[in-house]
Amino acid sequence: MLLGQVMFLVAIALGFMVAGSYIGRDLNEGTAFILFLVAFGMLIAQSFVEKLRVGTFAIGWLYAIALLIGIGIAPALKYVIETDPSAVTQAAGATALITLGMGAGGFALSKDLKAWMRPLLFIILGCVVISFVMLLFSSGGNPILSAIIAIVSSLLIAVNFNYLRKHGTGDDVVWIATGIFVSIVNIFLSLLNIFSD
Repeated sequence: MLLGQVMFLVAIALGFMVAGSYIGRDLNEGTAFILFLVAFGMLIAQSFVEKLRVGTFAIGWLYAIALLIGIGIAPALKYVIETDPSAVTQAAGATALITLGMGAGGFALSKDLKAWMRPLLFIILGCVVISFVMLLFSSGGNPILSAIIAIVSSLLIAVNFNYLRKHGTGDDVVWIATGIFVSIVNIFLSLLNIFSD
């Protein structure tokens, strides 16, 4: 039951992201980047405010984050689609396979992975901050950093599914869905960076 609720929210969030990437396809890069930073700030706020993690308002918050992320990545995604469409197909396909494999593995694993959650979140946060700094001071992404983000995000998917099975309650549905959604986006963007180099 909880798994179905979480995956429903993730699917709708991905739909909002796709809609955002269509809406924002003609934005200039500066505006798109600011909106992406707003979405990032909303994610950070969710960590500290319970109302943003539990209940109906939290679901709307997740969808707003997803829409803003979509708008924020839209110009870059449009560029890659126009210059190297196979990279988008490869990144999307690989992301789907990784999500399916890590989700099933985490859900089926009998070992409790809860202790991994916080260290992996700190690693991913550090990598994202480093990638933001690199983006400001250089052109293009770093494939090694992208690979680290993809690997850690994959592990986070397994940990989130494992947590859902072992400890999940109705109050956990939105924040777990948010974590899985963000991990999927991180994997996709990291693989897109690797495949489009």
